[in-house]
Amino acid sequence: LNGKLHELTHLNPNTTVLEYLRLHERQTDTKEGCASGDCGACTVMAQRLPIDDIEQASATPFYTLNSCITLLSLMDGHHLMTAAYLADNPEHHPERALLHPAQQAMVDCHGSQCGFCTPGFVMSLASVYENQRLQKNQDTTTDDLDYDDIVASISGNLCRCTGYRPIIDAGLAMEGIGQQRDADQTAAKDFTINLATDAMASSKNTASTKLSAIKPVLTQESRKLFMPTSIDALNQVLAANPTATIWAGGTDLGLSVTQHMVDHEVIVQLSAIEELKSWSLTGSDEPTDGDKKTEQVPTQSLVLGAGMSYQQMLPVLEQYFPEFAAIFERIASPQIRNMGTIGGNIANASPIGDLPPILLALDAQVYLRHCASDSNDNNHSQASYTDETISLSAFFLDYKKTKLRAGSYVVDIHIPLMQDNQHLYIHKISKRYEDDISACLLAARIDLSADGKTIEQANLGLGGMAAIPLLAESCQQALIGQSVDVASFETAAQMLSMDVSPMTDVRASREYRMHVMQRLIIKCGKQLVAGMQPASA
Repeated sequence: LNGKLHELTHLNPNTTVLEYLRLHERQTDTKEGCASGDCGACTVMAQRLPIDDIEQASATPFYTLNSCITLLSLMDGHHLMTAAYLADNPEHHPERALLHPAQQAMVDCHGSQCGFCTPGFVMSLASVYENQRLQKNQDTTTDDLDYDDIVASISGNLCRCTGYRPIIDAGLAMEGIGQQRDADQTAAKDFTINLATDAMASSKNTASTKLSAIKPVLTQESRKLFMPTSIDALNQVLAANPTATIWAGGTDLGLSVTQHMVDHEVIVQLSAIEELKSWSLTGSDEPTDGDKKTEQVPTQSLVLGAGMSYQQMLPVLEQYFPEFAAIFERIASPQIRNMGTIGGNIANASPIGDLPPILLALDAQVYLRHCASDSNDNNHSQASYTDETISLSAFFLDYKKTKLRAGSYVVDIHIPLMQDNQHLYIHKISKRYEDDISACLLAARIDLSADGKTIEQANLGLGGMAAIPLLAESCQQALIGQSVDVASFETAAQMLSMDVSPMTDVRASREYRMHVMQRLIIKCGKQLVAGMQPASA
């Protein structure tokens, strides 16, 4: 934390990063705004520590997170930084403190008024600045930060009084400040930490040894936190603790602690399992986990580990599903995308989750593992398990109810690769363009005949329209066999009331949802027809 090693073994596993910073470390420069991961006032910056002396910390990017809903244990093996740490010597020599370019730019551009949101903005700006500095150290052709880079970096931070123009100006001014310091030969502070000392290296090795055992790594009274480091260890932990709360990124589950005051007795955290963060292609030369039943899945599928964060998935989806990747800038905030996982988004089973409707449209399958114990003695039990691969459409049963049961977890998700005759369209409707929950979301995959004149198959994934994410089966049937024209989609849209009866809530009325979704179906038809037109000379 801020350059100093911290080791903890006895702490409530439900402790968030924000609670630890403010109440345990008295690090009050990090603020609590909404306690739900929405406003960004609590934003902090982190960098994963190198695993060993060979790995270089300079190759690991910085990232931001919402400390209010992030469990402290998710920071195991990381360097956690707050706004106070960015400046050089502010504590011992305040009159000679050298502010970070993000901080100095906020001062110069008058980017702060009441100041409550300022530390969060500073951390978001500092993160994009430091990552660009890392890239320039590795590649001199790296482009300078532009307007879009700055807006994207602060899209998860809300300001209630100053307005965003001076904050964006500050972001654009950071590089100039850094370049001027380089010209003045003022050394920039290095935030990366390598395993340079024997004490830290020994500590990390000890921590790694402890994590490999099937024992809680944090305890307080009856509360326990397990951090298995492999799939096998996870199977054993869940077999012995089938009712434990499984915690991935916790970007929604964290609200159970901060909003509903739930004190989870046993938490099994997945962040240390690298196997769940990998991806592969079935039916290719790329390696897959031979332990998995991939034979049940179409041979050409993208397999995404359930522990992959949105940010980790993005470059993979950009390569294989560019339309899918393009919607990511509309999903939550950078802080949430850095922590939230695909498996968590699916297992959470929210009817307004952004990924499930898209995965439904893509005929995704979900690979589940159900763990059980062969013994009633938790100290000596052996794990047994059964595996199940099912379509995602069969996974969701009712509101917040799925095929998962006690001791179950999502291993990975299989997405068939798009074919030349398939077209994907995704539309999200929300009150704010960025960092907002969907009022409704439509994902449409349309399969055409070889001559491109007839619709052979249609998958319409709906979000925000029912108690679960689902396919609009009546609308789909109305499209199959029809010609590729807008009238076919207008007819299909009229069938929507046979598939869903949406509710009215704070985000939208049922009438609005129904009307907008019908118009979105027609919009997909217009996009398809326009895309089939020959390019003009």
